[in-house]
Amino acid sequence: MKRTLLTGACLLALALMMGSGAAYAKTPPDQLIIGMNMNNLLTLDPAAMTGNEVVGIVVNLYDSLVELDPNTLTNVKPALAKSWDISPDGKTLTFHLRDNVTFHSGNPLTAEDVVWSMRRLLHLNLAQASVWKSYGFSKKNIDQQIKALDDHTVQLTLPKANDPQLVIYSLGALGNLGVLDRKTVLSHEVNSDWGNRWLTTNEAGSGPFMLDTWQAKDVLRMQRNPTYWREAPKMNRVVLRHFQESQTLRLMVEKGDLDIASNMAVADINALRKDPQLTVEAVQKGTVYYVAMSMKEAHFANPKVREAVRYLIDYQGINKALMPGYGVLHQRPIKAGMPSTLPDPGYKLDIPRAKKLLAEAGYPDGFDTTLRVLADQPFLNIAIAVQSTLMQAGINAKIITGTGNQIYGAMRERKFDMLVGRGGSGVEPHPHSSLRALVYNPDNSDEARLTNFQGWRTGFYDKPLNEMIDKALLERDPQKQIADYQQIQVRYDQLIPALLPLSQMVDSVVVRNEVKNFQSHPSATTFLREVYKTGGEK
Repeated sequence: MKRTLLTGACLLALALMMGSGAAYAKTPPDQLIIGMNMNNLLTLDPAAMTGNEVVGIVVNLYDSLVELDPNTLTNVKPALAKSWDISPDGKTLTFHLRDNVTFHSGNPLTAEDVVWSMRRLLHLNLAQASVWKSYGFSKKNIDQQIKALDDHTVQLTLPKANDPQLVIYSLGALGNLGVLDRKTVLSHEVNSDWGNRWLTTNEAGSGPFMLDTWQAKDVLRMQRNPTYWREAPKMNRVVLRHFQESQTLRLMVEKGDLDIASNMAVADINALRKDPQLTVEAVQKGTVYYVAMSMKEAHFANPKVREAVRYLIDYQGINKALMPGYGVLHQRPIKAGMPSTLPDPGYKLDIPRAKKLLAEAGYPDGFDTTLRVLADQPFLNIAIAVQSTLMQAGINAKIITGTGNQIYGAMRERKFDMLVGRGGSGVEPHPHSSLRALVYNPDNSDEARLTNFQGWRTGFYDKPLNEMIDKALLERDPQKQIADYQQIQVRYDQLIPALLPLSQMVDSVVVRNEVKNFQSHPSATTFLREVYKTGGEK
């Protein structure tokens, strides 16, 4: 594997050098070359996508109704919708669309495309439907809840009481309601799949870039959309290359064979901070790194076992040694920085306490289990650290590594024991965003298939907690709402959850100084339409 990756890197470098004749090739002035790990890039279908990597691609192929300002997430900016209204009772949202937008196919974008895209999302009921189901939408009611009043007016009626501003935030932050070209997608429909198979490796958007080609775990190329409704993007092409080894990324961005590099190891990122030709851009995201347990597994159904695991994680050691550049210590389900977020509870590694809890649970000698994890950093190092401390209390966790589909796929099927992962949304500037992804589980049945809810994936269910989350969302008194969200965090801790947050994500991206107007988005919806390159001045 290592030889293959290095060979791929050398071939790319050689190709670029041959094109320019330079000893160390600079990337073409009209192309943005990005190096990243694509192991978790499984589909380009906005309804089925999972993971930050694909969100950053989808938002450049498709347009949404609104966008969130990367500098101030609560600032909602017009996109396909030039304006919108919220009814006095907060139940109806009306969007007024631009009239000069065409899809990449040349078809005009109309309100019917917006309606169909939303209907498709709920009828397919794949990963990205979960958020909208939490708002009360379903395949049974969506056809009645969204309407095209005319070619350029869309009316969305909320199925149950909600905070309409949170719904607006979701439309801007998630990327899952990128509006699809209904006619093009339907022309590729097979066996009533709403075009899902075709959209796995194709696109039907109106965004600033058009998909040229995608070869899994190799390369993805996007071409400029010359008829984009804002104005044509400044770069003619964006090329994303797959590199699994951080050292390869470091070498190539140092030499100018890459413009941007992400998913790098901490040591390499820190080394590159000293290079005057490079800038390390660190953005705190709402997602958290966590250790999860399945309550469908007999050991972890016991709260004393889950509490023992809580004290078998060296949170402080992991964050100090493994997470610089990846994350910062955080042990709450609501992301840091919110007025409602309680201070960390201060959990620490406590082997004697954990052993006592295991004995009380009937496992004085521990037990055997499995620990699933992506074969990438920092996930793998976290898993090794957790495996080591679990072993000190007699829990022998066999590490199972794999790709995103293998690891998170098992979690989505609720067929796992333990897992080191990253998730939690937090992309909207609202506490409910984090709770919805990590805690909320309105239906714990296998049939519910709430696959984008970590609560459902782990089998963690508490009816009073769900009711508290629903109530807090509707509270209109800001101070009462803050108090409600704090009580939710207290109860969550008391229940000994199946998912233990340990670090809040920091996304570090290395950017060459000749790249201008690149800004990592806290919601992973990083737009590339304004990016351009100069001669490399500092």
